[in-house]
Order: sequence, then C-alpha cells, then structure tokens
Amino acid sequence: MGTKVPQPPGLPLLGNINDVDPENGLLSVMRLAELYGPIYKLTIAGRSRLVVSDYELLNELCDEKRFAKEPGDGLLQVRNGIGDGLFTAFGDEENWGLAHRILMPAFGPLAIKSMFDGLMIDISSQLVAKWARYGPTYKIHVTDDFTRLTLDSIALCAMDTRFNSFYRDDLHPFVDAMVYFLRESGARASRPAFANDYLYRQSSKKYWESIELQRSVANEVVKERRAHPTDKKDLVNAMLLGKDPKTGKMLPDDNIVNNMITFLIAGHETTSGLLSFLFALLLKNPQTYKAAQREVDEVIGRGPVKYEHMSKIPYITACIRETLRLYPTAPGFGVKPLSKDPKDYPVFLGKEKYEVEFNQILGVILPRIHRDPAVWGEDAEPFGNGVRGCIGRPFAWQEAHIIVAQLLQNFDFRLDDASYQIVFKQTLTIKPKDFYMYATLREGIDPIHLERNLWNNGDGGQQTSTKDKKIANMKPESQKSQKPMTILYGSNTGTCESLALTLANGASNRGYKASVNTLDSASGKIPKDQPVVIVTASYEGQPTDNAAYFMEWLQGLEGNKLEGTKHAVFGCGHRDWQTTFQKIPKLTDELFDKYGSKCIATRGYADAANNDIFNDFDNWVDQILWPGIKAEFGGEEEDSSESQGLDIEIATNTRSSDLRHDVQEAIVKDVKTLTSNGEPEKRHIEIQLPTDMTYRAGDYLAVLPINPAQTVKRVLNRFSLPWDAKIHIRDGQNTVLPTGRDMAVYEVLSTYVELNQPATTKHVATIARSIPDEALREKLLSMPPATISAQRLSPLTILESYPTAAFPFSTYLSMLPPMRIRQYSISSSPLPSPTSCTLTYAVVNAPAPPSVPADKQHHNLGVATTYLASLSKDDKLLISVRPSHTAFHPPLDIANIPVIMLCAGTGLAPFRGFVQERASQLAAGRTLAPALLFIGCRYPDKDALYADELRSWAKEGAVDVRYAFSKAPEKSEGCKYVQDRLYKDRAEAEALWEKGAKMYVCGSGEAGEGIRACVVRIAIESARRSGTEPEDGRKERVEEWFKSIRNERFASDVFA
Repeated sequence: MGTKVPQPPGLPLLGNINDVDPENGLLSVMRLAELYGPIYKLTIAGRSRLVVSDYELLNELCDEKRFAKEPGDGLLQVRNGIGDGLFTAFGDEENWGLAHRILMPAFGPLAIKSMFDGLMIDISSQLVAKWARYGPTYKIHVTDDFTRLTLDSIALCAMDTRFNSFYRDDLHPFVDAMVYFLRESGARASRPAFANDYLYRQSSKKYWESIELQRSVANEVVKERRAHPTDKKDLVNAMLLGKDPKTGKMLPDDNIVNNMITFLIAGHETTSGLLSFLFALLLKNPQTYKAAQREVDEVIGRGPVKYEHMSKIPYITACIRETLRLYPTAPGFGVKPLSKDPKDYPVFLGKEKYEVEFNQILGVILPRIHRDPAVWGEDAEPFGNGVRGCIGRPFAWQEAHIIVAQLLQNFDFRLDDASYQIVFKQTLTIKPKDFYMYATLREGIDPIHLERNLWNNGDGGQQTSTKDKKIANMKPESQKSQKPMTILYGSNTGTCESLALTLANGASNRGYKASVNTLDSASGKIPKDQPVVIVTASYEGQPTDNAAYFMEWLQGLEGNKLEGTKHAVFGCGHRDWQTTFQKIPKLTDELFDKYGSKCIATRGYADAANNDIFNDFDNWVDQILWPGIKAEFGGEEEDSSESQGLDIEIATNTRSSDLRHDVQEAIVKDVKTLTSNGEPEKRHIEIQLPTDMTYRAGDYLAVLPINPAQTVKRVLNRFSLPWDAKIHIRDGQNTVLPTGRDMAVYEVLSTYVELNQPATTKHVATIARSIPDEALREKLLSMPPATISAQRLSPLTILESYPTAAFPFSTYLSMLPPMRIRQYSISSSPLPSPTSCTLTYAVVNAPAPPSVPADKQHHNLGVATTYLASLSKDDKLLISVRPSHTAFHPPLDIANIPVIMLCAGTGLAPFRGFVQERASQLAAGRTLAPALLFIGCRYPDKDALYADELRSWAKEGAVDVRYAFSKAPEKSEGCKYVQDRLYKDRAEAEALWEKGAKMYVCGSGEAGEGIRACVVRIAIESARRSGTEPEDGRKERVEEWFKSIRNERFASDVFA
C-alpha cells in the first residue's frame, strides 16, 4: 500500500475550491507545493487530481509507455473553438495523428529556413522600426508589442494573412475575438458548467460569437486559397494539399480551420511571453544583458541579421533557455495513466510510493520543477515532451532568436521602473505583468538609415548626416544663457536623488542649467565638455536598481572611451557594511579615470551612520565641487545674499492631492501593540496586499509614509498659513513637486517632503541671514554642525527656536528633500496567507533636543512609525514589495539544511516569517531540519515579542527558541545579550553548523557587530581545539573565513 498523498483540508461538496485563485491558479498551486511538498492532491467539485512539483516524479510521468498527455480543464474549453486541433486533440483522435504526420515536414529545418527572410524578418523589422520612430522617451508596453509581433508573424506564415498590427492603434477583429476567447475559456474552466449557461449569459453569448468570427476568417482563407491556388510551400498549402504518409488521407477542411486557429493561439501566446520574460530578466541582470549584446556585435555587427547567424549566438540561446527554465510560458500540463481498465488501478508513482486512482489526472507545475534545488541550473525545454511535444518549436525558436538579435543590435534598453520585480499575469499562459521599458538607438544609429538597412539589406554603415547633427544640436535661445551640466544619480530609497536635485537647484545661481537623471539613462552616452556629477550609493556592494545597467556598461568599456568627459563623484553609504562601504562610488570614480575622463573634484562621501548625509554633501559641493568646476569651465560665484526658493504663489482655497510614487494602495487588516505599558512601544500591523503583489519570507515592504499631522501643523503655524492654503509652483523643474498647477499646502507638506531631516550647514547659514538681531544670528551660527546632526535639528525646529527670522515659505520649501520610502522586514510568510503580510516595528517618539527652548519643545516623532501607528483597520496606505538579498531567505532544501537565526528587538521580524513558514510546512506533513532561534530583548513578560506564538510553534517542533533578557539575565541562564546566549549554547550551534546550517542575523548595527565577534570567537576556539592549524595568524585566517561565508551560509540584515 502506497503512502497517502497529502491534501489541503477542503469544504463539503466544493472541496479545495478556496485554495485555488481563479485569477491566478498557478501562484496558488505553487504556494501549495511549498507547503505540501513534491506531490499533493486537490479535489474541486468532486473531481480530484494530483499536482506534481518534483523532477524525479516528472521523469516518471514523461514515460510514454505508462502515461499520456491529457488536456486540462482550460484546454477542454478551448476545444469549443478549435476542436481537434493539434493543441487540444485527444491522443486517440484520428485527426491528431493525421495532422501531426502531415505537418511535421512543414516545420522541418528547410521549411523554417524558408520563412526567415521573406516572412519573419519582415515582421520583426516592423517592430524595430516602430521603436526607432517613437524614440527614447516612448514608454514601451512590452507584452503588448511582442504580442503584435508574434501574432503578425504566425498569421503571415500559417494563414498567409497580414494583420498589420504595427500600423494600427487597435487590433484586427480576429485578434480581439481570439484574445477574448482565450480569456473566457480560462474563466469558464473555473466555473461550474451550469453557471456558464445561466449566470454568465452575456459573456457566453460573446464567447460563441468570438469563436464564430475566428472560424469565419479561417474559412475565408481556405476558400480563397482553393479558389486561387499557388505553389507556395507554406503551412496553408501543407494543410490543404498534404497527404498522410501512413494512410494516404488528407485533412478535412474543418480540421484545417481548427489547426489554423491553433497555430495562431499557440504560436503567439507562448513566444510573446518568452520574449517579454527574457527582456525583463536581461534588464534585471545587466551583466548578462551586456554579454548578450556583445555577442550580437561580434557575430552580426551592424549588418542585417541572417539565417547563418542563428547557430553562432550560443549565449543568446542560453539566455532563452534559462528564461524558459525560470518562466515557462506554458507553465504546466496534465497526464493520465495509459490504461483505461479500472482493474489496473491503483497505479504507483515515486518508486511505488504514491497511489494514482482510476481516471485521475496528474498536473505538472513546471516553474517549481525548474527550480528544484536538486537540479538547479540544468537546461529545460518546457514546450512539451514526446509525441505531444510542440510541433512549432523550431518556428518559435527561430522567431525568438531573430528579434532578440535585431533588438540588441540596434537599441539600448532600460526599465521604466528600475525597481521592477517580475510578477506574472495568467490566462492559459503566463506573461510578466505591468512590464514597461524604454529603447534608445545605440550610438551611431539613426532611424532613417536604420529603416533603409532593415528592408534594403544595407551594409550597416549608418552615419548621422551633417544636417541632422546641426538640427540635433540646436537649442532654444532661452537655454543659451547658461552652461549645460549633467547630474546623474543611483538611488534606491531616494536619498541620492534628493542630493542630485539639491545640487541642480543651486546650479542656476552659478550660471549652469543642470539636467538630472538616473545613471542607467546615461549608459552609452556620457556627455563631454560639460560637468558630469555622479551621486550614487551601494546596496550590499552592488549598484542601486537604477544604476546596475550603467555599471555593467561602464565596466565593459575599453581604451579612452570617456576622453573629453569631466566628472566628479559623491558616494553615500553606511560604515556598518565594512567590506562594501563606498564600493560603487569608488569603483565609478576609478573607472572614469581609467577610461580617459578627467576628474574635476576629489571624490566626496557621506556615512549614513553619522546621520549627516545632507551636510556632508553640502560641504563637498561648496568646498570641492564648485571650485573644481569653476577652475575647469568657469562660472559665477554663488549669490549667497539670498537663497533661491521655488517660485510660488499662495492661495487659500480647498486643497487637492497629487501623489506620484511607485507604490500601490493596500488595506490595513489588523493592528495591535506587542509591548506592555511603560516599555518602548513596538507594534504589529497586518496588511491586505494589492492584487498580484507577492513576496517571499525575508523580503521587505516599502512604505510611503505621511508626515505626522502635528508636524505639518507646526509648519503652518510657523508661516501663518491656513490649513486649506494652496500653492502654485511656477518655476521648479528640478523638484519632485508638480509645477504649473494649484496644490494644497497641507498635501505638499504631508506627502511630498521630509519635514524632520536635520538642517545642513548651508540651511543654518541661510536661516541666520534672515534673523535681524545680530546676537541671535551669531548664536545660531556658532552652533556646531555635529550638535545639529546629533540632536536632529530640522529647519523647522530652528525656525521655531528663532521666531524673528523673516524667512519666506518658498525658501523653506526648497530646502526640504523629497519624501523617502521606508523599508521594513516583512514579519510573515506567504504560505498560510498569500494575500497579506505583517510588519513589526518600534514607534519612534523621542523627547525634544536640549538645545531647543522650553516653550518651543516638541517630541521628535518618527515619520513612518508614527504614520503606521496612526492607522486602523480598513485604512489605506501605499506600499511595494522589495526583495531582500538572495541569501536572506529560508533554505530551499528544508529537510536537510538546518537554520540558526539571531536577532534583537524588532530584528525578530523576518524570523517570525521564517518560523511561520516552517510551522505551515510542518502542519502540511513536511520533514524539517532543526532550527535554532536566539532572541535578545529586555524582559520575559514585557517585550518578548510574539512569545505565545513562538512557544506554540516550538511545541510543534518548528523551532527551538533561546532568549537573552538584558534587564533580567537571571531568567535567561545569565545571558544578557543575544551574542551571550549564542556563546553559551555554542555546542548546539556548532553541531548544526557542521550539518550544513545557514546562519541569519537581523538587528541593529551594534547587535550585528556583537554577533559577528561572537561567531569569530567561537570559530577561533574551535580551531584551537582541533589543533589542525598553527596559532600564529589564526585570528586573521578566521576573519578571512568569515568574510568568505557572507551571503552564502551567513546572511545579515543590519539596520541603523
């Protein structure tokens, strides 16, 4: 008797209907696979099926002597429109065998080669021409344009029909009908049969009408070809004239129509999804992108793409295969045992382990299997297996190679949203959702010559004409009075962007008109003969999201490619990341020097640990950057008598809102306080995620906060503004605030700007100039910058302390950096509830600094934590999921890799998610390797977060919890801090480490350093006990060993 296949608990009669999202069933079955393992059972409305996500089981299911393909529920609905076409026919239907044997030669190597020049290149060139004409500011809806490409290509090859999708805004009626038909087929499959006929009558009516339209168009093609025969060796003739080599029969007209529509469906959906995922992955991996583009340059150059090139671009082939592994656009298929005799059941699977019942379908989840840790990295081809493999695979393969080569040959691409994370939308196939990018013609290519080459087989020697160059260099008269300057930034959280905007705002005072953009936007086109200032940060030693492509381009340069460029670099970082502190800014500066650029100012840097980034930047700008620019380019002295503010008008009418941020709206489900009265407040919030927003345990949630109402009111009071005042910004292009329209002051102050950012030395000097009393002015100027930074004195706090300062609101507003997002570690796992997540945070509420007069004192309120604490159930907020470092996730091999987690305070957040995930998997019957969780807090009964929950999970066997209480060490075996408890229990931790454990750390920089020192100490003592190494240099060797395991077996998430 086999092992019982696990199954989620279900409802009477309906079974597991609530476990599968009808809009995105793939995500649901993948989540259940994480919970229940390599095989599980689902029963919906009385029908059961087994779901497989393990490569060893898949190998058995692909044995055609035991199992055969079985169309799933969605494909059974598609049969309504295409009957016994190749995609939806049952294996024992005669027409499937006829069509398969007749059409195989039509997809042979010679036939596919014949489609290259006259058909495929023609259609792909239309896409290239469109993107070239629309230019670098056109926001490309990637999946839409690739769908137009693949539809037009297969229509021309399969039906001898041109849809001309790139020459019209709307789509051909056939295409609209087909898209609706596919979407509704998937929807019908998720409903009970009676519902389609009686509850969805309008949808059903349109569904059958769309089928009729498709079939009438296909019938017209057949009728036209029969009336006017040709000798074309195309698919239409293959179907009309071909004879089965086995039986001599020909395809009936009805089956020809079925297969025409089949080729359009199968030929466009999967290939357009593949191309969309491929470009999303390339742009998320700049090193891979540049390698693929280099291969095109080396093999094809600037000339036309030819058939003989297809076999000479193996790196692009590998990228396509890897895309199919990670995101197989046909994400699954179904099989059934071959035998139709109930007496032959049960059939056994998995070395006789699992029972398969009579008439039971087995569904295969390819995205999970392609990520099986036992075989990760192995190439896969998800087009199908055996005799039911995709007959059109060579067609799609050639089509994909052509367009990828042409696009990389002619364009440089960048993401519309540098932080874009791939989320797929599902119909019968999957495609990336909301994926947009920009295409810029590569250096030396212009649209006119490009089009000539595309259709006239030019030699690729495009040159911009003298006339074109003159036109391109013409500028409005108004721009000639100031010198050009380029400011580029790399920023994930908005800090470097804010610094770049600050520099741009001050540039006009010195005779420069500055343009501000991301580093990625400048890839391949760094300007010469003007100052180029780069403000960037590192993210765990890697470029920021909007600088990754730029850094890959920069590192691939040769010779003196940047000769004539004049640059300066300012870097932001945090010294707690010792090994990667300032890595990217330093590397950027060095590479600019290496490739011929002239450095006009010594590289500046700011350390976020000092909480004085803006002051450090101002000092560098005034003392180093501008003197360097003036020495090289000339310029004016800054007029310091009056700081330039935004040109605004103030009105006192009702307010309006205008939020422009890369976040989505979410809803609060629950809030609660986790600590006792009198303790520093720590809170829990549960958030209902927007549709299709997904995450993994260990990821971050980015929150766009709103400034505390108390702080906004302080600003309005200081400047004597009514609550409903409005402003109109007339001249402020280098600002995040909308210009040229009325906005509510309250809205601007609440949502657009940072009110609590410490004042910089320049801010203090500007405020001081507005104070009429000389003694008070000197008092303010004598305040040490270190005091202002340490006490976090904002411009508002200073202005409140000096009420006689005649300071205009416009100048104050220009001082404020844009509102930043705040990132918090998610404290939940998606397995028990994929549509929601939780955060665990400490509310910041500090007393006023001692330098503030008693009558002007206000508590320093944390912007984001105060905002989160103000939210109640059903309130809305703006969020986005940000992935954590690859290493900071639970191990994939949950049965064999132990886990050691160490945290203090709210550093517990990600590990609550880890343990919640383990508890869910344990409840589903999975086997888990051991897990140790070390927690540091103050008291066992006042601030031990989630204590009851952790106790319950520990009882179930999901985790072993060890506490260290700093205020009650006697209750934690004498251990005061988390590193003390780790050292005390080092024998158990070492034993797990020897079994391959991964170690994770989350907490403050101080806690992180204490844990690091403890780990090194334990390792030194272990080496000493083993006696395998000499004493001399042992500590240094252990330190090197510790560095070598970071982000592999040791992952940390340390916050300021």
